[in-house]
Amino acid sequence: MAKILVTQNRLFKNVFLCKNCGARVQVNPKKILEGKVQCRRCKKKSFRAIKKDK
Repeated sequence: MAKILVTQNRLFKNVFLCKNCGARVQVNPKKILEGKVQCRRCKKKSFRAIKKDK
């Protein structure tokens, strides 16, 4: 069971998607809220949290 929790943390913890191009960024949520992070592809600063259920 521990392996599943480790995998979920790696895939979903602190992972955000760019609203413009969909690039994945793993960063601290505090930096997202402060606007210090920009997308590597399109250089925008709008992100959303990744959805856990499919």
